[in-house]
Amino acid sequence: MKKLVLLVACATVLFSCDYLGGKKEAQLQAQNDSLLSELSNKNAEWDEMIASFNSIQEGFRLINEAEGRVHAQRELGASNAALIQEDMQFIVETMKKNREQIADLQEKLKNSNYNSTQMKKNIEGLTKQLVEKTTQLEQLRTELESKSIRIAELDDIVSGLQTDVKNLETENAIKERTLDAQDKALNAAWFVYGTKSELKEQRILKKGDVLQSNDFNKDYFTQIDIRKDKEIKLYSNRAKLLTIHPDGSYLLAKDSKGQYVLRITNPTEFWSVSRYLVIQVK
Repeated sequence: MKKLVLLVACATVLFSCDYLGGKKEAQLQAQNDSLLSELSNKNAEWDEMIASFNSIQEGFRLINEAEGRVHAQRELGASNAALIQEDMQFIVETMKKNREQIADLQEKLKNSNYNSTQMKKNIEGLTKQLVEKTTQLEQLRTELESKSIRIAELDDIVSGLQTDVKNLETENAIKERTLDAQDKALNAAWFVYGTKSELKEQRILKKGDVLQSNDFNKDYFTQIDIRKDKEIKLYSNRAKLLTIHPDGSYLLAKDSKGQYVLRITNPTEFWSVSRYLVIQVK
């Protein structure tokens, strides 16, 4: 009887192990399938962007070839006007297609799961090519008109491309301002020096503690750039730092008038603890 109970117990344990093992295996398989599906989607997105990029590059190559033919035909005179118009029409249509594809590629990258710095640079390069080609196209239009060869569609495409160029310039200006603001914020620090009573009055110093609450007067501080501003004149013959800054990252030295000057010798280390500097002077 005992053997029978033992066998039943063992069978139950084995069944449980098989069941749990199977359940765990199914979960792992589901996770694996999900990851493979995600990877497949990402690869499809990437392949699509690469295909668009290659198509735009090929478009520019064909435009260059057509421009070469136009220049060669122009030298032969007005008798080749029909051939020139044919090539110019091709250039117009390909430029328009490239413009649309670049905009589409920018949107694809923006909405994709990829954050490829290299692809962003590649798209910027394509946009610059579009700008350069627009300028060349304007010059070519002027040259052709001087020989009484005018293509009406060229006016529309050049006008549209000029708008793109202006939008690009505006976008780049905004990006530059944004990056500049971010750069300044990343490298900003604030300092103040004053007597004990002045610091107390601005709630910077409370009961012997410095910056222990958020109600201190932030406007009393001066903002500096930690990369550039490495020397602060204190105009006092007594000075001590109230905020914590690592030893060896600064010097408190007197100038020829016997007044203290703070020299920050290692900005990265000095500002590593706090971006606020408070100095008490007398």
